[in-house]
Amino acid sequence: MKEKKILVVDDDLHMRIFISIVLETSGYKAIVTKDGKEGIREAKEAAPALIILDLMMPREGGVLMYRQLKVDKNLKDIPVIILSGVESRAFSHSLKMLNMGQDDPIPEPEAYMEKPPKAEELVNIIETLLKDTN
Repeated sequence: MKEKKILVVDDDLHMRIFISIVLETSGYKAIVTKDGKEGIREAKEAAPALIILDLMMPREGGVLMYRQLKVDKNLKDIPVIILSGVESRAFSHSLKMLNMGQDDPIPEPEAYMEKPPKAEELVNIIETLLKDTN
């Protein structure tokens, strides 16, 4: 079985290392980037099975990247786990504001975890989201 690629987008080096170790010890290939600009580029090039995305990053942050993912016809079906220090209800509120007056609203992410993540919980969510993919 070919290992599935998971894109990790987080500006915190320690978090990127932690998530990479969790992914690779669970049989996935981690691709890491440090901001939304690099993340979008890697998503287009690597075609990951799943994306783990931080919200609060310098330069191009996670909210902008999430929006770009969900409006791109080639990327919109990639499941996204938001992993952030921001409470999920704050992100949901931001998403509602972005969607006001839009004909094609941006959907909620497939999963949302607040930092710091528990390795076992993260892997369980990933496995649930990827169980139906080839």
